[in-house]
Amino acid sequence: MAQSFLGGIADRIVLVCGTVAGGCVPGFLAQYRQRVGGMLDQVLADIAPFQDIANRYHGGSLDELVRYHLASSDATFHAEGAALQAMITSEATLRQMHDSLQGGIWHQLAWLTAHPDSQILHAAWQDYIPSLTLDAQGISIALVIGGCLWLAFLTTQWGVAKSIRALMSKSRPARIARQSKTNPEIIDPNTHSL
Repeated sequence: MAQSFLGGIADRIVLVCGTVAGGCVPGFLAQYRQRVGGMLDQVLADIAPFQDIANRYHGGSLDELVRYHLASSDATFHAEGAALQAMITSEATLRQMHDSLQGGIWHQLAWLTAHPDSQILHAAWQDYIPSLTLDAQGISIALVIGGCLWLAFLTTQWGVAKSIRALMSKSRPARIARQSKTNPEIIDPNTHSL
């Protein structure tokens, strides 16, 4: 009885905690998306002076400006070309991430699960402030994640209980046999009936 009561309380705690945790997912995604947006804004600001130079001397082509730098025999100028190329590559990557994180919450979660950036995830997690989103998508993701965690808990709980019952049923006849050898007055209930 007490075991059943504790199991009932435990599964409700898992359900509530899982639902609350699921409700925090949209807030984390928003903070991740804001971090990506801030990084994109920064790289665009860093590229802007080079874009002005490209506009004046290379018909607006940053690729031409990079090739011009990389073709230089001056080591410093060559290194600037490599740095500019790295910024252009970073801008393209961040823009693709930013655009991919503009869809609905399920799309964002699926995209982030398939394409995580460990550095951005770590930084976003360190600055993360839990928040619950109470719109339709936030509630739906909270219920789905909470329900999945709850079902996983119930499945695990059922499997553990079944394993314990199996072990107990295997050890019971051996225990009764040992007890009946040491105390012949004990009657095995499986072999005698009234």
